[in-house]
Amino acid sequence: MTMKKVWFITGAGRGMGVDITRAALAAGNAVVATGRNTDVVSKAVGQADDLLIVKLDITSPADAQAAVQAAIERFGRIDVLINNAASFQAGFFEEVSPEQFRAQIEVNFFGALNVTRAVLPVMRQQHSGQVVTISSTAGVVAGEFTSAYAASKFALEGWMEALSPEVAPYGITTTIVEPGFFRTKLLEKESTILPALSISDYADRTRQILPIWEEMNGKQAGDPAKLARALVTLLDLPEPPLRWVAGADAVRAVSEKADLLRQQAGAFLELSTTLDHEPAA
Repeated sequence: MTMKKVWFITGAGRGMGVDITRAALAAGNAVVATGRNTDVVSKAVGQADDLLIVKLDITSPADAQAAVQAAIERFGRIDVLINNAASFQAGFFEEVSPEQFRAQIEVNFFGALNVTRAVLPVMRQQHSGQVVTISSTAGVVAGEFTSAYAASKFALEGWMEALSPEVAPYGITTTIVEPGFFRTKLLEKESTILPALSISDYADRTRQILPIWEEMNGKQAGDPAKLARALVTLLDLPEPPLRWVAGADAVRAVSEKADLLRQQAGAFLELSTTLDHEPAA
């Protein structure tokens, strides 16, 4: 590294945010580690000279502005934003209440927008910066029982793709991270929000799915500490990737989806490509 970067990380009190914070510090960076409860963040990541722990509820624009201001007062700049904080709303669509669905979008999508909106003016003034958003394989491949979660991650992906050319003229890069299954706390009972509604038609399928997730918890193949160290390496490249598919399972799933999209695009080629206006007589 040629200079110390200042990382601003959301959701640093648990899960992947803890590992990213540790990896960034270990690489010699300064870190602003944020979370709704600063005591939880402190306990998770410890103390360091170049570590600032700040309260941040990502659903609050005022919190986001205050946290960014605290970062600037301490370090003078923000070089890397990691939009990591998220929640997980499980359940079949009809059983997820409208309030739960909106709450999922509010946290996973609008939360990232709130923080990024607060950080971008700093990066534009610097004429440099990196906006990194932790999406998911579910942001590319949606599956049953994850409709709200997948919707929030698909929204993140579209927003980030559009944001990239918007901020590029100001020296700002963007990276979408699409992890597969990593051994985080995502599948633990306290992390998974279950549906508020109950419809008998879905009962048997729910009873089949939940034990599978419980069995998978703690046995996921991915090592979040390795992901964190790899992310630090990637973000130090002269041209960091626009998208990073993280994990062998994620690579398989995204590759299969890419093949499926190509098949679907060409399935009715003659019909699809003969829809232009006819030249005027």
